[in-house]
Amino acid sequence: MLRPIDEFFLEHDEDTNSCLQFLREHILSFDENITEAWKYQLPFYYYKKKPFCYFWIHKKYKQPYIGIENGGLLDHPQLLRENRVKMKILLVDQTKDIDLEAIDTILKDSLSLHKDSPAK
Repeated sequence: MLRPIDEFFLEHDEDTNSCLQFLREHILSFDENITEAWKYQLPFYYYKKKPFCYFWIHKKYKQPYIGIENGGLLDHPQLLRENRVKMKILLVDQTKDIDLEAIDTILKDSLSLHKDSPAK
């Protein structure tokens, strides 16, 4: 029987599934302290047990996105705030090549916020 987190990835069309699976592997390999969990009915990623980012599908654009915890503190032209207070999102067009340079820059900047924040 599949775990709910694995079912999430398989319930989408082939392009979206491939995109999400690639992002999943990329984020998990980005830093050894990043872990994956099923929270709030979506795949969530933690850095040293602190919320880091998550995946979801944008209702309006029908594209996967990476929701960045504390993204409101980041300044990157591809991050969208929309109606969010703390989070920003990075839309990922599943029909085009993934912009790894932008993703890595955003992940690196987000990790630096986590590394600079005091431990609880």
